[in-house]
Amino acid sequence: MKDKVVLVTGANGGLGSYVTQAFLDAGATVVGASRKIRQSDFNSPAFTALLAEISTATGATSLAESVVARFGRLDVVAHTVGGFAGGQSIAETDDATFQRMFDLNLNSTFYLLRAVLPEMRKTGSGRIIAIGSRAALEPGVGVGAYSASKAAMVSLIRTVALENKDAGITANAILPGTMDTPINRKAMPNADVSKWVRPANVARLIIWLAGDAGKEVNGAAIQVYGNDV
Repeated sequence: MKDKVVLVTGANGGLGSYVTQAFLDAGATVVGASRKIRQSDFNSPAFTALLAEISTATGATSLAESVVARFGRLDVVAHTVGGFAGGQSIAETDDATFQRMFDLNLNSTFYLLRAVLPEMRKTGSGRIIAIGSRAALEPGVGVGAYSASKAAMVSLIRTVALENKDAGITANAILPGTMDTPINRKAMPNADVSKWVRPANVARLIIWLAGDAGKEVNGAAIQVYGNDV
């Protein structure tokens, strides 16, 4: 990843922190974006923290412009931002919950992609990796809004792969099962965490997809289910 400029959204989150550190360890220049992030979150001169709100078109555009203004290019986007809501059937799901899932999981992805693609097409070798969910392929009871938003996000990523292969860009989605993060451990204290997906392993997969070895993988929805298969 030397000489590569990488944007990680949700850079200090449960997965994003692993992804950010993995790119730094690989020698990349990393811009970490989040609603709440500090320069001190990562101890590296190759890291730049940017406050960003990508659930709006103006926020995503401002972020993309800031990255290019500072570093002159954008080679890789690792999009780890997302949100979860569950516990209600479709018949019980209120408008606000449904819209919030699409704002966090689909709209933010759309705004971000639309903002970064014009610059990424100039590189001739751009890489986009977005984090979806197992629920995108396997909907469950009580998570209808979440599942639908993640499924739509996967469709969006596959479309981007088709539309930009002429410019050497690849776009792929990773669909993890439940990940072993502090938030999930707190929410499910009695769960069997041995079946959960390790964030560090997802981060390694992202690094591989972003590198030369992953250039022939495009438009994929990669299932990462840990021991819960």
